Amino acid sequence: MPQPLLSICVPVYNERDNLPLLYDAIVKVVDPAGISAELILVDDGSGDGSWAAIQALVAKDPRVRGLRFRKNCGETAASDAGLRAARGQYVMTMDADLQNDPKDIPQFMEALAEGHDCVCGTRVTSRGQGDNFLRIASSRIANWVRNKLSDEHISDAGCTYRAFRRQCVDKLKLYRGLHRFIPTLLKMEGFTVVEIPVSHNPRLHGQSKYGVWNRLFKSFRDLLAIRWMKSRLLGYEVAEELDRTRELTTVQS
Repeated sequence: MPQPLLSICVPVYNERDNLPLLYDAIVKVVDPAGISAELILVDDGSGDGSWAAIQALVAKDPRVRGLRFRKNCGETAASDAGLRAARGQYVMTMDADLQNDPKDIPQFMEALAEGHDCVCGTRVTSRGQGDNFLRIASSRIANWVRNKLSDEHISDAGCTYRAFRRQCVDKLKLYRGLHRFIPTLLKMEGFTVVEIPVSHNPRLHGQSKYGVWNRLFKSFRDLLAIRWMKSRLLGYEVAEELDRTRELTTVQS
């Protein structure tokens, strides 16, 4: 299979019934748009038959690839595994539950074509479509806390619907829980980050893996780690360089 333009990496944990729907929705977008893409599904130790669903999709379409963990390791690990396995010029992460709408994929590609390194989806304009009041409130509070402590201005830091240039992946070093802070980590490496509005759909099958504990409290320690990392950046700039060996090489040639 030739190198795809886009690699779509999807962490999967107990999403058996959503996977065929996700595949169909993606194909209906990328094929008419002429986007050569691969779909990488990473089974994070599911116990509901998700791996069998992935196997069926791999057998159906060579553009689908599957990875399976021996045990549940969390969303950051599944995201990292998918990103490392990606072959595309551009790489995207999205959820398996179809709350991230594949119809937004062309918008991500357009933003990347404009020269941006990382494009983040923000659900601010349509949050009411897919979540109840408690989840919306906890997400907004968590987002405010993340921005306040990390000195960032990401409108929807909890949205993991993102696309990057391949070079960004090569610079990422993720630890458990840090998938939430990928935009900040990329900014620390000097990459540009922009946001675009995306749709947010209600979940059709299965149960959400996130609640108030995940959104507001569980990532607090990770947030402090990010704050510490930003405070310890080297931040130097070379004003002038002298190198006689380079001059000699130029003269000899």
